[in-house]
Amino acid sequence: MWPDSLLYFNVLLATCKQSANRRLRYKKSDKKYVKPSWGRTPILKKSPQAKGIVTRVVTMTPKKPNSAIRHVAKVNLMNGLRLTARLPGRGYLCSKYNRVLIEGGRANDLPGVGYTVIRGAYDFSPVVGKIKRRSIYGVSRPNGYTKFIRRSLRRI
Repeated sequence: MWPDSLLYFNVLLATCKQSANRRLRYKKSDKKYVKPSWGRTPILKKSPQAKGIVTRVVTMTPKKPNSAIRHVAKVNLMNGLRLTARLPGRGYLCSKYNRVLIEGGRANDLPGVGYTVIRGAYDFSPVVGKIKRRSIYGVSRPNGYTKFIRRSLRRI
């Protein structure tokens, strides 16, 4: 009876020692230092926007449940990095060698597209005929347009 229980004790001690050694071996302090990433927009490096030059304007098809033709631009940034950015809104005047302003904002159904071109900045045209949500599409307020007219000044 004694040798069996001694054997069991030795096995138990050995497993405890192994697990203790394993814990010591994989301490957090021993892991290699990982450089901090900048979230979803690592190319911008914590800056809100970046200036770049368009190298190509192409179309892409979205992932599985959606079907459309989405317009994207390949852009070389001023810091030498390259990225793919989507062109928001309807219709655009954007061609090769145009200067554009890039911000973060991915297209959910386009893999590899995590940036958006800002409309109405530099050489990228604003959306024509936009009345609502103008600030997103770079459209200035039309002459004589106001959303609210005082009651005393309204025409009947």
